[in-house]
Amino acid sequence: MNSLFLSILIFAPLLGILALLFIPKTNEQIIKVVGVVATLPSLLFAILAYVQYQSGAGLEQFSVQVEWMRFGNAAFFESLYGIQLYQPISFELGLDGFSMVMILLTAVLSTLAAIASIHVKKEWKGYFILFLLLQIGMLGVFASENLLLFFFFFELTLIPMFFLIGKWGYFEKENAAYRFLIYNGLGSAILLIVFVILFAKTGTMNIADITDLFRSGDNDLFIGGMTDDLRLGLLIALLVAFGVKLPIVPLHSWMLKVHVQAPPSIVMLHAGVLLKIGAFGLIRFGVGIFPEQFEQMAFILAILGVINLLYGAFLALIQTDFKMVLAYSSISHMGIVLIGLASLNEAGVQGAIFQVVSHGFIAALLFFLIGVMYERVGTTDIGKLGGLSKVMPLTAGFFLVGAMASLGLPGMSGFVSEFLAFLGLFREMPVVAAVGTLGIILTAAYLLRAVMGMTFGKTASYDEKVVDLRGVEFIPVAVLVFFIVLIGVVPSVLAQPLQETIEAIILGLGG
Repeated sequence: MNSLFLSILIFAPLLGILALLFIPKTNEQIIKVVGVVATLPSLLFAILAYVQYQSGAGLEQFSVQVEWMRFGNAAFFESLYGIQLYQPISFELGLDGFSMVMILLTAVLSTLAAIASIHVKKEWKGYFILFLLLQIGMLGVFASENLLLFFFFFELTLIPMFFLIGKWGYFEKENAAYRFLIYNGLGSAILLIVFVILFAKTGTMNIADITDLFRSGDNDLFIGGMTDDLRLGLLIALLVAFGVKLPIVPLHSWMLKVHVQAPPSIVMLHAGVLLKIGAFGLIRFGVGIFPEQFEQMAFILAILGVINLLYGAFLALIQTDFKMVLAYSSISHMGIVLIGLASLNEAGVQGAIFQVVSHGFIAALLFFLIGVMYERVGTTDIGKLGGLSKVMPLTAGFFLVGAMASLGLPGMSGFVSEFLAFLGLFREMPVVAAVGTLGIILTAAYLLRAVMGMTFGKTASYDEKVVDLRGVEFIPVAVLVFFIVLIGVVPSVLAQPLQETIEAIILGLGG
């Protein structure tokens, strides 16, 4: 079925970009209004897709498939070999439960980050044009149904992010932007090599067709055959490519710079969505296409997950800048994703996906609050922020809510994801899981140390004009806290749309 639904959902921000081109760059208020409003159509369509799915409608109704390009003379190859070696590449968009959830997460955070962009100080027109271009790339990644389209949207996220960091960031913004580009560019190059090999061996770019071919077990279906060593090599290459994005230690140093130097509104999207493309890719391509090889790598992935968890937690414990605390916290929490996937069972995989979504909302909340706080007091140094609760009590209170969610307080989304991920790993690798639980204890230590030090520590000297949350700043906070609590209290709102995806993953793993 060819539906315009997904095309509109993904490309609607283009209307905002076109409108911004005709608005004078000095008209700050109109530019900001257009920038925020341009994110709303995608959000409304994402909510509509979720509501229709929950009402029993099939997601196949949203699919798009239009022939896009051909490689060589298909008729010649067919007459020569008796088969069509290279299928035409189509423009293919589609949804399953997992991609629908990720698109909804992206749409929600994009609108909230656009609202958070009210604190941007300069060149608003260029900022929002790049912002909306970034939104298109993020939405497209999760809806792509073939390798070429996925890679196109994947690359599309890099360009605006580079400029948003390098132009609107803080003191070392250029360094952070170039690190982002170099590391992610290398990851993209590896990913492209994998995709080219997959196309050369299968003759198709369609992700579902490639997955079926690899799971069929018939080596004769591949062009030139497919050895076990090549399959394992391709999986390792995918782990590196998406490991840069996630990030997996030791491929993480670039991310620390981005979290600290990029503007908070952009870090909301970076921590909330862009890091999750790494997890999405590992699940969609790693587990989906190479289930047998993924099983072989399960123990190594579990060890990498524990390293991420403990490394991030230990270093977060000694940081003096709250942005760095949250940067290392993101590394630690992405370790939980790896732990869940390494378990290779339903509980663990569900916990990994829950962690992807949960951390997206929690990280966005904390970085939004950082943006509000920095706007008022001009620092994120924990030692200079004592007694924040006396001048910004609401901000301090929501910081505590975010910290409680991040450390896994029952009733919040972080608890559900961590519980399921560790439950899955305890069933398969109890010793590794037991070591990993130390990271959960450290999470409570470093978050409470940082938040309590800022809010109830020795009162710092604040300007009398410092004000608390106000006006539209309440919108992102209220929405993010709502989703964090909703997933924690009613996890079925997330579990139900993910059920078919998780069952397909477990079936592919032989479960």
